[in-house]
Amino acid sequence: QLQLVESGGGLVQPGGSLRLSCAASGFTLDSYAIGWFRQAPGREREGVLCISKSGGRSNYADSVKGRFTISRDNAKNTVYLQMNSLKPEDTAIYYCAADLRVNDYCFLQAQLYEYWGQGTQVTVSS
Repeated sequence: QLQLVESGGGLVQPGGSLRLSCAASGFTLDSYAIGWFRQAPGREREGVLCISKSGGRSNYADSVKGRFTISRDNAKNTVYLQMNSLKPEDTAIYYCAADLRVNDYCFLQAQLYEYWGQGTQVTVSS
């Protein structure tokens, strides 16, 4: 059974940086696109960015372009989210999710993802 565990969240000042990790166990991630999603209280879940199974393609939400970068290391069975220039509105619980793929695309539609981590809290103080 594929399990995903996020880590690296915490409290950071505006303008600061965090790196989140998404580690998989049970199965390897090389057949899965990986997406990062976030949800703040009172708001709908938002697709932040995703990366294709090979790492060759990615999609970003407009709100994080130029600030967030996604990467993956299939040999380590881990996906990373580097977050720079953090803003208070980035405060949310961040989830990683896995979407089984036969192609090399990724999408930001949450319903496509079948495996989800438990989330890690990111708080950007003001």
